[in-house]
Amino acid sequence: MYKLLIADDEAEIRHGLGNYFPWSELGFEVDGFAQNGLEALEYIGCHSVDVLLCDVMMPVMTGIEVAEYLHRQKTSPRIVFLSAHRDFDAACRAMEFGVRSYILKPTRYQELKDTFTALKEAMDQEAQTALVSEPGETSRPLFPLQEGASDPIILRIMRYIEDDCSEATLEGSALAVRMNPTYVSKYFKQKTGINFSEYLNDVRMFKAAGMLEASGCRTYEVSEAVGYQNPKNFTRSFKRRFGKTPREFRQGLGL
Repeated sequence: MYKLLIADDEAEIRHGLGNYFPWSELGFEVDGFAQNGLEALEYIGCHSVDVLLCDVMMPVMTGIEVAEYLHRQKTSPRIVFLSAHRDFDAACRAMEFGVRSYILKPTRYQELKDTFTALKEAMDQEAQTALVSEPGETSRPLFPLQEGASDPIILRIMRYIEDDCSEATLEGSALAVRMNPTYVSKYFKQKTGINFSEYLNDVRMFKAAGMLEASGCRTYEVSEAVGYQNPKNFTRSFKRRFGKTPREFRQGLGL
Protein backbone atom coordinates (compact mmCIF):
# COMPACT_ATOMS: atom_id res chain seq x y z
CA MET A 1 0.00 0.00 0.00
CA TYR A 2 1.24 3.50 -0.82
CA LYS A 3 0.91 5.91 2.11
CA LEU A 4 -1.37 8.90 1.44
CA LEU A 5 -1.57 12.21 3.31
CA ILE A 6 -4.67 14.39 2.77
CA ALA A 7 -4.21 18.14 3.34
CA ASP A 8 -7.21 20.49 3.14
CA ASP A 9 -8.39 23.31 5.40
CA GLU A 10 -12.02 22.13 5.15
CA ALA A 11 -12.77 19.40 7.70
CA GLU A 12 -15.73 18.12 5.67
CA ILE A 13 -13.53 17.52 2.63
CA ARG A 14 -10.84 15.80 4.70
CA HIS A 15 -13.43 13.55 6.29
CA GLY A 16 -15.19 12.77 3.02
CA LEU A 17 -12.04 11.95 1.08
CA GLY A 18 -10.58 9.96 3.93
CA ASN A 19 -13.61 7.85 4.76
CA TYR A 20 -15.82 7.51 1.68
CA PHE A 21 -13.42 6.69 -1.12
CA PRO A 22 -12.14 3.09 -1.61
CA TRP A 23 -8.44 3.90 -1.42
CA SER A 24 -7.37 0.36 -0.55
CA GLU A 25 -8.88 -0.98 -3.77
CA LEU A 26 -6.49 1.28 -5.70
CA GLY A 27 -3.44 0.42 -3.61
CA PHE A 28 -3.40 3.40 -1.24
CA GLU A 29 -3.79 3.80 2.52
CA VAL A 30 -4.75 7.10 4.17
CA ASP A 31 -1.94 7.61 6.66
CA GLY A 32 -2.88 11.03 8.03
CA PHE A 33 -4.56 14.42 7.64
CA ALA A 34 -3.40 18.04 7.73
CA GLN A 35 -5.49 21.23 7.79
CA ASN A 36 -2.86 23.53 6.27
CA GLY A 37 0.41 23.42 4.39
CA LEU A 38 2.63 23.76 7.44
CA GLU A 39 0.95 20.80 9.14
CA ALA A 40 1.46 18.78 5.95
CA LEU A 41 5.20 19.52 5.96
CA GLU A 42 5.49 18.69 9.64
CA TYR A 43 3.71 15.39 9.06
CA ILE A 44 5.90 14.51 6.07
CA GLY A 45 8.98 15.31 8.16
CA CYS A 46 7.99 12.68 10.73
CA HIS A 47 6.33 10.01 8.58
CA SER A 48 7.00 8.11 5.39
CA VAL A 49 4.49 9.52 2.89
CA ASP A 50 4.30 8.39 -0.74
CA VAL A 51 1.55 10.71 -2.00
CA LEU A 52 0.22 14.08 -0.85
CA LEU A 53 -3.35 14.98 -1.89
CA CYS A 54 -3.25 18.69 -1.25
CA ASP A 55 -5.56 21.69 -1.59
CA VAL A 56 -3.96 24.58 -3.46
CA MET A 57 -5.43 27.38 -1.33
CA MET A 58 -4.85 26.81 2.39
CA PRO A 59 -4.03 29.12 5.31
CA VAL A 60 -0.53 29.41 6.84
CA MET A 61 1.07 27.79 3.79
CA THR A 62 -0.49 27.15 0.38
CA GLY A 63 -0.24 23.97 -1.61
CA ILE A 64 2.08 25.70 -4.09
CA GLU A 65 4.41 26.73 -1.25
CA VAL A 66 4.41 23.17 0.06
CA ALA A 67 5.26 21.78 -3.38
CA GLU A 68 8.05 24.35 -3.83
CA TYR A 69 9.56 23.56 -0.43
CA LEU A 70 9.50 19.79 -0.99
CA HIS A 71 10.88 20.17 -4.50
CA ARG A 72 13.85 22.20 -3.25
CA GLN A 73 14.47 19.74 -0.44
CA LYS A 74 14.45 16.92 -3.01
CA THR A 75 12.30 14.84 -0.65
CA SER A 76 9.00 15.33 -2.39
CA PRO A 77 6.33 12.63 -2.36
CA ARG A 78 4.08 12.53 -5.39
CA ILE A 79 1.65 15.46 -5.15
CA VAL A 80 -1.91 15.65 -6.44
CA PHE A 81 -3.50 19.12 -6.19
CA LEU A 82 -7.11 19.93 -5.36
CA SER A 83 -8.52 23.29 -6.40
CA ALA A 84 -11.92 24.96 -6.54
CA HIS A 85 -10.82 27.08 -9.52
CA ARG A 86 -9.25 26.55 -12.91
CA ASP A 87 -6.10 28.53 -12.23
CA PHE A 88 -3.72 28.33 -15.20
CA ASP A 89 -0.92 30.17 -13.41
CA ALA A 90 -1.15 27.88 -10.40
CA ALA A 91 -1.12 24.83 -12.67
CA CYS A 92 2.02 26.08 -14.44
CA ARG A 93 3.78 26.73 -11.12
CA ALA A 94 2.73 23.30 -9.89
CA MET A 95 4.32 21.66 -12.94
CA GLU A 96 7.51 23.61 -12.26
CA PHE A 97 7.71 21.86 -8.88
CA GLY A 98 6.99 18.40 -10.24
CA VAL A 99 3.21 18.28 -9.69
CA ARG A 100 1.53 16.50 -12.60
CA SER A 101 -2.04 15.90 -11.34
CA TYR A 102 -4.65 18.60 -10.76
CA ILE A 103 -8.21 17.73 -9.67
CA LEU A 104 -11.03 20.29 -9.53
CA LYS A 105 -13.44 20.58 -6.61
CA PRO A 106 -15.98 19.30 -6.02
CA THR A 107 -14.14 16.05 -6.61
CA ARG A 108 -15.82 13.56 -8.90
CA TYR A 109 -15.48 9.88 -8.06
CA GLN A 110 -14.39 8.80 -11.55
CA GLU A 111 -11.81 11.55 -11.90
CA LEU A 112 -10.33 10.71 -8.52
CA LYS A 113 -10.28 7.02 -9.40
CA ASP A 114 -8.70 7.58 -12.82
CA THR A 115 -6.06 9.93 -11.42
CA PHE A 116 -4.96 7.58 -8.66
CA THR A 117 -5.14 4.47 -10.83
CA ALA A 118 -2.74 6.10 -13.28
CA LEU A 119 -0.56 7.32 -10.41
CA LYS A 120 -0.37 3.82 -8.92
CA GLU A 121 0.68 2.36 -12.27
CA ALA A 122 3.37 5.01 -12.69
CA MET A 123 4.71 4.45 -9.16
CA ASP A 124 4.76 0.67 -9.64
CA GLN A 125 6.65 1.09 -12.90
CA GLU A 126 9.10 3.46 -11.25
CA ALA A 127 9.67 0.97 -8.42
CA GLN A 128 10.23 -1.87 -10.88
CA THR A 129 12.72 0.22 -12.85
CA ALA A 130 14.57 0.99 -9.63
CA LEU A 131 14.78 -2.71 -8.82
CA VAL A 132 16.29 -3.46 -12.21
CA SER A 133 18.90 -0.73 -11.86
CA GLU A 134 19.97 -1.48 -8.27
CA PRO A 135 23.61 -2.58 -8.01
CA GLY A 136 24.21 -6.10 -6.82
CA GLU A 137 20.77 -7.28 -7.87
CA THR A 138 21.85 -9.67 -10.62
CA SER A 139 22.22 -12.91 -8.64
CA ARG A 140 19.75 -15.68 -9.37
CA PRO A 141 17.32 -16.85 -6.70
CA LEU A 142 17.84 -20.13 -4.87
CA PHE A 143 15.01 -21.84 -6.74
CA PRO A 144 14.40 -20.31 -10.22
CA LEU A 145 10.79 -20.91 -11.21
CA GLN A 146 9.50 -20.70 -14.78
CA GLU A 147 9.77 -17.26 -16.40
CA GLY A 148 9.31 -15.53 -13.05
CA ALA A 149 13.02 -15.84 -12.28
CA SER A 150 13.77 -13.01 -14.72
CA ASP A 151 11.14 -10.66 -13.30
CA PRO A 152 12.75 -8.00 -11.04
CA ILE A 153 9.82 -7.95 -8.64
CA ILE A 154 9.83 -11.74 -8.29
CA LEU A 155 13.60 -11.69 -7.84
CA ARG A 156 13.28 -9.19 -5.01
CA ILE A 157 10.59 -11.29 -3.30
CA MET A 158 12.69 -14.44 -3.62
CA ARG A 159 15.76 -12.73 -2.22
CA TYR A 160 13.69 -11.30 0.62
CA ILE A 161 12.57 -14.83 1.54
CA GLU A 162 16.02 -16.37 1.17
CA ASP A 163 17.72 -13.67 3.23
CA ASP A 164 15.63 -14.44 6.32
CA CYS A 165 13.18 -17.25 5.71
CA SER A 166 12.46 -17.66 9.42
CA GLU A 167 10.87 -14.19 9.61
CA ALA A 168 9.62 -13.81 6.04
CA THR A 169 5.91 -13.13 5.49
CA LEU A 170 3.66 -12.15 2.60
CA GLU A 171 3.18 -8.74 4.21
CA GLY A 172 6.94 -8.30 4.53
CA SER A 173 7.50 -9.19 0.88
CA ALA A 174 4.82 -6.68 -0.10
CA LEU A 175 6.69 -3.99 1.82
CA ALA A 176 9.93 -5.01 0.09
CA VAL A 177 8.43 -4.33 -3.35
CA ARG A 178 5.99 -1.61 -2.19
CA MET A 179 2.87 -3.37 -3.37
CA ASN A 180 -0.38 -4.64 -1.91
CA PRO A 181 -0.05 -8.10 -0.24
CA THR A 182 -3.08 -9.49 -2.10
CA TYR A 183 -1.67 -8.28 -5.41
CA VAL A 184 1.77 -9.71 -4.55
CA SER A 185 0.22 -13.11 -3.81
CA LYS A 186 -1.56 -13.22 -7.18
CA TYR A 187 1.45 -11.82 -9.04
CA PHE A 188 3.81 -14.39 -7.52
CA LYS A 189 1.49 -17.26 -8.45
CA GLN A 190 1.07 -15.92 -11.98
CA LYS A 191 4.79 -15.49 -12.59
CA THR A 192 6.18 -18.58 -10.85
CA GLY A 193 3.41 -21.16 -11.06
CA ILE A 194 3.38 -21.81 -7.30
CA ASN A 195 1.96 -20.03 -4.27
CA PHE A 196 4.03 -17.65 -2.16
CA SER A 197 3.58 -19.96 0.86
CA GLU A 198 4.86 -22.96 -1.13
CA TYR A 199 8.01 -21.14 -2.14
CA LEU A 200 8.60 -19.92 1.41
CA ASN A 201 8.21 -23.45 2.73
CA ASP A 202 10.58 -24.85 0.09
CA VAL A 203 13.25 -22.35 1.09
CA ARG A 204 12.76 -23.24 4.76
CA MET A 205 12.95 -26.98 4.10
CA PHE A 206 16.10 -26.78 1.98
CA LYS A 207 17.75 -24.57 4.58
CA ALA A 208 16.74 -27.08 7.25
CA ALA A 209 18.17 -29.95 5.21
CA GLY A 210 21.46 -28.07 4.90
CA MET A 211 21.58 -27.47 8.65
CA LEU A 212 20.80 -31.10 9.42
CA GLU A 213 23.59 -32.21 7.12
CA ALA A 214 26.24 -29.71 8.17
CA SER A 215 25.67 -29.11 11.87
CA GLY A 216 25.06 -30.88 15.13
CA CYS A 217 21.89 -28.91 15.84
CA ARG A 218 18.96 -30.73 17.33
CA THR A 219 15.69 -30.93 15.45
CA TYR A 220 13.98 -28.31 17.60
CA GLU A 221 16.92 -25.91 17.02
CA VAL A 222 16.69 -26.37 13.26
CA SER A 223 12.93 -25.95 13.50
CA GLU A 224 13.27 -22.58 15.24
CA ALA A 225 16.03 -21.45 12.88
CA VAL A 226 13.76 -21.81 9.85
CA GLY A 227 10.68 -20.22 11.42
CA TYR A 228 8.79 -23.11 13.03
CA GLN A 229 8.00 -22.67 16.71
CA ASN A 230 6.42 -26.13 16.93
CA PRO A 231 8.90 -28.96 16.14
CA LYS A 232 6.04 -31.36 15.35
CA ASN A 233 4.77 -29.05 12.59
CA PHE A 234 8.32 -28.75 11.29
CA THR A 235 8.74 -32.54 11.22
CA ARG A 236 5.48 -32.95 9.29
CA SER A 237 6.47 -30.31 6.73
CA PHE A 238 9.94 -31.80 6.35
CA LYS A 239 8.59 -35.30 5.78
CA ARG A 240 6.02 -33.99 3.30
CA ARG A 241 8.83 -32.30 1.34
CA PHE A 242 11.52 -35.01 1.48
CA GLY A 243 9.61 -38.18 2.34
CA LYS A 244 11.63 -38.59 5.54
CA THR A 245 11.58 -37.17 9.03
CA PRO A 246 14.60 -35.05 10.04
CA ARG A 247 15.95 -38.01 12.05
CA GLU A 248 15.55 -40.39 9.11
CA PHE A 249 17.17 -37.83 6.84
CA ARG A 250 20.24 -37.68 9.09
CA GLN A 251 20.39 -41.44 9.40
CA GLY A 252 20.37 -41.74 5.63
CA LEU A 253 23.43 -39.49 5.57
CA GLY A 254 25.17 -41.70 8.11
CA LEU A 255 25.05 -38.97 10.77
